[in-house]
Amino acid sequence: MSRRVIEADVAIVGSGISAAMVAEKLTDERRCSVVVIEAGSESDPLRTRPALRRRYLDYGESPWHDDHIDGCDVVGQQSRSMQVGGLAMHWGGVTPRFSPEDFRIRSLWGIHADWPISYDDLDRHYQEAEERIGVAGEQGPPAMDPRGRPFPQPALPLNYNLLRLQEWAAEADIATWSQPSAKNSIRYRGRPACCRNDTCFPSCPIGAKYSPDFSWDALRAAGRVELVPRTVVRRLECAADSPRIERAVAISRDRPDLPLEIRAGTFVVAAGYLWSSHLLLASRDHRFPDGLANRSGLVGKYLCGHRNLNAFVSLPMPLFPGINEQHSLVSKQFMRMGNRAHYLRHDLRIWESAVGQGPRLRDDAGRLLLGDAWLADWRGRTKTGTARVRSYYDVLPDRASEITLDPARRTPWGDPMPVISWRDAPESIEYRASTEAAIRTLFDRMARVGRGKVESIRVDEFQDHPAGGCRMGVDGATSVTDSWGRSHDHENLFVVGAPTCVSASCANGTLTFAALSLRSAEQIGSAFPARNR
Repeated sequence: MSRRVIEADVAIVGSGISAAMVAEKLTDERRCSVVVIEAGSESDPLRTRPALRRRYLDYGESPWHDDHIDGCDVVGQQSRSMQVGGLAMHWGGVTPRFSPEDFRIRSLWGIHADWPISYDDLDRHYQEAEERIGVAGEQGPPAMDPRGRPFPQPALPLNYNLLRLQEWAAEADIATWSQPSAKNSIRYRGRPACCRNDTCFPSCPIGAKYSPDFSWDALRAAGRVELVPRTVVRRLECAADSPRIERAVAISRDRPDLPLEIRAGTFVVAAGYLWSSHLLLASRDHRFPDGLANRSGLVGKYLCGHRNLNAFVSLPMPLFPGINEQHSLVSKQFMRMGNRAHYLRHDLRIWESAVGQGPRLRDDAGRLLLGDAWLADWRGRTKTGTARVRSYYDVLPDRASEITLDPARRTPWGDPMPVISWRDAPESIEYRASTEAAIRTLFDRMARVGRGKVESIRVDEFQDHPAGGCRMGVDGATSVTDSWGRSHDHENLFVVGAPTCVSASCANGTLTFAALSLRSAEQIGSAFPARNR
């Protein structure tokens, strides 16, 4: 039977932000051929996004066409996005770093596990990720927000509303600063500055917000990578006489009748926390009955994330709705333990909220508002304002927080589907009630200081910014990869980004996933000659 064979020095499975960082760094610094295999379709190009956004506003139509694969939705999955660029085609662009304490949880508090790297080890990779993505930010107090070098772009300016809310937080003895974001505050790497018009969601129509398609467009235009979309890697296979990965067996969604094989010297799994573990588990055979890279039995285990409490606080201050409402203040003040009796760490975000504050055509009694009456009604309702406050708190994962294979349900091409089961570690179960009570107390104190009132509060039960499943460590018996993302079991197999995380901190993880991927790329690239620039 005829078959198609693709050969390269490095084969990357997945095309999200982690894959983009690996491909960019490798091809910038090293002479090697790179092929990228993506199960999803091409993403909509930038030139089409203003019109797609218009249809979203007018008709509620999704601005992303063909951004998932039918039959691949999993209960408990945060997003089913599968396309060139991955989930970061839809992200909010929020890019905080983890804190130094995140990497030393066991050393500091005797629970969970330490990472095999420190914050200082990752600092330069954080910096590189910020420069490649284009992060605008300001450093908070150095004791809370350490960094080796300044941000590559100035912070997005705080508008009138956020300046007033920053004063409110300061009255409550809370230090806040502009949330770091992958949104240009100045023209950067050929992309324009953010207009701050609140058009970031569901997609930025001008390209001021980074998304991985910008990396892929540049790499493909320069002829530095071959990107093969709509192609599903079903399993990885080892050589007959060694544990080295020899090939990836794939299927083209457009030519399912033509077998496809990818051969490479190095394989990089960059398919996110869910599909990376799934691929390794689905690659089981008679030599590796539990799947690849799974000598420890931990592939798919220790899925991690964080929950949040979200509240609305009415305040006796004028706030004007609709002024870059997606931007926020951030504080890392509560990511430090201090003198607390038990493990309790969370961040804090503050936004202006336009809920109930926007202009309207009818008043509460249903009377039509026109001209001066319309303006007077709006002015009257903006004499006071509403703040939205939110805290992510750390959830330590149990070993049984896991991805497994479902023998009863199959992918469209016949492989077992993944099953996600979230489970907190005993410490997080024990401390959950007191953690949430402490955050509620904080919100109440902030409201009192501002002579306001907490109007509503809720807990999101799902775990946000998920990671884990192939966690890193120094011991092959208790981890899946080393600190560079290299499998303990297969010397030419790397897992990069989110799956390698040991814990999920109290902050958005995307920048950390990107930094870890750049660290992996440094190790992968050491096998190839330097590129003469």
